[in-house]
Amino acid sequence: MEHLFDRAAEDLGNVVALEHVNTRIPDQRLATLFYMSGLGLTRDPFLMTSVDNMWANVGKSQFHLPTGKPQVLRGVVGLVVPGREALLRRLAAVRQPLEGTRFSFAEHDGCVETVSPWGNRIRCHEPDPRFGRVTLGMPYVEFAVPPGTAAGIARFYDEIFSAPARVEENGGAPKAIVPVGADQSFIFRESEDELPDFDGHHVQVYLADFSRPYRRLIERGLVTEESDQHQYRFVDIVDVDSNRALFAIEHEVRSMRHPLYARPQVNRNPEQTNRSFAPGHEELSASLPIDG
Repeated sequence: MEHLFDRAAEDLGNVVALEHVNTRIPDQRLATLFYMSGLGLTRDPFLMTSVDNMWANVGKSQFHLPTGKPQVLRGVVGLVVPGREALLRRLAAVRQPLEGTRFSFAEHDGCVETVSPWGNRIRCHEPDPRFGRVTLGMPYVEFAVPPGTAAGIARFYDEIFSAPARVEENGGAPKAIVPVGADQSFIFRESEDELPDFDGHHVQVYLADFSRPYRRLIERGLVTEESDQHQYRFVDIVDVDSNRALFAIEHEVRSMRHPLYARPQVNRNPEQTNRSFAPGHEELSASLPIDG
C-alpha cells in the first residue's frame, strides 16, 4: 500500500493545549479599552464578570487579568487576529483614552506589535498557514531567556513533560520551541539583554499524561502548589542533570479531567456594530477549513 501521508506531522506530544496567560493589572477599565476595544477580544460572559478579574477570550485561549499590582510577561504573546486594517483602526481609536500609559502599537511586515497600558507586548498576526487553521487564537508565547539556556530548556520539557521540544538557530539567537497544543508553542529565545526579575505571572497548560510529569517534578522538589485533584503548579525550569534553575515562569498545570477543559469560548465579531448590524455575523470562528 502506498504511504500518502506524513503521520508524524500529526503527533502532538503530552501537552495538549495552552489555555491562558495570566498577568495582574491595576485598572479593569483600561484593560477593557486595550483588550476589548483595541485588540477586539471578547470578555468571557459567564465567568469572572465582576471588577476584580477579567477573562478575555481569544479563540480557544484567554488572557486572565486579575486586579492587582501590574505584572509584565518577560517576552511577547503572539495572537492571530483577522483583519489587519480593522485592528489598526481599533488601536488608533483607543490611543487618546490610553494616553499617559505605556500603550503603543506599530506596523511591521508580518504583524502589528502592540504594548498594553502596563508594558505587556502582544504581537498580532493575520491568519497564516504557519499557524494551521487558526483564524483567531494564541499560537505562541515567546520568552526571552539567558544565553546558553535554550538547549537545557528544550531537554526539560522533553524529559519531564514528554513534549517533543527542539532547538533552532537559523543564523540568529538559539531558541527552544516547545509544542503546547495543536498549532501552539512556547518559544524560549536566548537574549543578551538583562532580564527583569520574575514578578509572578503565569501560563496554563493541559496535559494528557498528568501524573507522570507530576512525579518527575516532585522528585526534584519543583512543585510549588497542590491546587486540587485536577491541578498543580511549578515555577522553575531546570537543567535535568544538575537541577539548576534556567528560567522562571509559573506553570498552572491541569489534567484533561479538569472541569474547564475544552470549555467552549464565545468570540464576538468586533466589526459588528449597532449601526451596521447584520444578523448571523455576531461571532467569529476560531478556525476555518483550508481552501482546497
